[in-house]
Amino acid sequence: MRISVLGSGSSGNSIFLQAGNTRLLVDAGFSGRSLAKRLSTIGVEAENIDAIVVTHEHGDHTSGIGVYARRYGTPLYMTQGTQEACSKLFKGQETVLTYNPGRSFHVGDARVEPFLTVHDAVDPVGVAIVDECTGLRVGVATDLGRPTSQIRHALSDCDFLVLEANHDEVLLHTSNYPVSVKRRIASSHGHLSNQAAARFAVELMHPRLAGIVLAHLSKECNSGDLALKVVGGALKEAGWSGYLDVAEQNHPTALLDIEDLRYREGPAQLSLI
Repeated sequence: MRISVLGSGSSGNSIFLQAGNTRLLVDAGFSGRSLAKRLSTIGVEAENIDAIVVTHEHGDHTSGIGVYARRYGTPLYMTQGTQEACSKLFKGQETVLTYNPGRSFHVGDARVEPFLTVHDAVDPVGVAIVDECTGLRVGVATDLGRPTSQIRHALSDCDFLVLEANHDEVLLHTSNYPVSVKRRIASSHGHLSNQAAARFAVELMHPRLAGIVLAHLSKECNSGDLALKVVGGALKEAGWSGYLDVAEQNHPTALLDIEDLRYREGPAQLSLI
């Protein structure tokens, strides 16, 4: 199972994931040309994507879905509410398949398990994706106002996580954002702070968790170094020493082999048992 966060932040989000012979995108918040370029950077041809799983309708997650679907014939998977909210992006030539949160569905070798999240969108979801060939499990939870018991359960047994660490609480409070925007971001339907992400990551820690990528960082109210310091410090104090990185807005992360990460990090993680 392989994964690369193609880019993440307020200007666009997309994640590439390969399970067996199946290649997926989770969201497509960049132009079709940009997505193709980002995929090429990690050695993947844009026409070889088998499906795009859409988590919610916000433009930084959906701006490229219509163009990409028409250009490459790639099917789109989303909830009915998200489809209706994205209707202006479609011209009737796309293949759109709807799913229900809480009910898994298959795309080739991948089992997709969507779950409800808490965010100010019409029908927001996170996803866990399982490689049916190996049993490896990846959880994706960005645009997350607060963890719930359902979200904790969905992400509790993942081998790899893409987890939001959107802002530093002090930097948000002292930023030039209008008060209404600050309240929205910090609300239970907004975004996770570094501090909240650190607490959540520690909750999700277990011996088989090989890696975490922190995503959806705010350009104005956060930095990669700060997110790594806060989240990485909490995980280290709790005894975890797996792979930890930050997704950038303008460049894909490395294409990571999760099984290889588990092999490399295995001896250190056994100390958690």
